Amino acid sequence: MELRFATRGSDSPWVDAVWTCTSERVEAMTAVAGVRWGLVFWEQDGRAYASVTGPETRTSTAPVPEGATFTGIEFAVGTSLRVLPTPELVDAGVELPDTGRRTFRLDGVRWETPGVDDAEALVARLVRAGTVVRDPLVAGVLRGDRPDVSGRTVERRFRAATGLTRGAVRQIERARTAAELLAGGGTAGDVVAKLDYFDEPHLARALRLYVGRTVKQLREGAGGAIGLDLGQRLTS
Repeated sequence: MELRFATRGSDSPWVDAVWTCTSERVEAMTAVAGVRWGLVFWEQDGRAYASVTGPETRTSTAPVPEGATFTGIEFAVGTSLRVLPTPELVDAGVELPDTGRRTFRLDGVRWETPGVDDAEALVARLVRAGTVVRDPLVAGVLRGDRPDVSGRTVERRFRAATGLTRGAVRQIERARTAAELLAGGGTAGDVVAKLDYFDEPHLARALRLYVGRTVKQLREGAGGAIGLDLGQRLTS
C-alpha cells in the first residue's frame, strides 16, 4: 500500500510546488501539518473533483479515495484567495461545486482544469483576474526584510494572509524539513544540529505533533501512507 508522489518546484513567485499523486490500495493516510493553501484536482471512477485546501496546524488521519489520481498546486506563503480568506481555511478545506472533467468554477468564473505542466498558466490567469492576491509585506518578511512598521502590525498582517503566526510557520516548516532529512538517511543528532532543535526529545515531540511519525519510522520508511513526498521511501 502506498501513495506515489511526484513533486516539482516552480519559477512562479506565486507557486511553491506542483505535485501529482496516485494511490494504490490505500484507504487512509497521515495528513501532515503544512503552512500553505492550495488547489487540488482529482478524478475517481470517471468523475472529476476540485477543492481548496488550507494550512494544517497538526497531523491527522485522512481518507484516500480509492484509485484516485490527484494534481495539486501549493501556493506561496502570503498569497490568498480574494473570496476565501486563508484564516478560514486553517485545518479545513472547501470542495468546489460544479466541477467537470475539463473545467472548474472558482470566484464565479469557470476555469480550465490544469495538468501538471500548465499549473503556472492557470495561476497567472487567476492573478490577472484578481482572484489570487498577495500581501507584499508578508512576502518581504519571509525574504528577511524588516518593514518600517511595528511588530504588532507585521504579526497581524501575517496572520491575515496566512492564517498562522510566524512562529507556527517556522515550527511546521522545520518539522517537515526534519522528516525529509530523516527519510533521506540523516540521524536524529544530525537533524537536531542542522535545524537548531534543543535536543532529540524536542525533535521527537515536533515530529509527533506535525508529521505523525517517530524518528525510527521515518528512517525505516515505516508507518503507512503519508501525505508528504519523502522520496518514495515510505511503505506500510
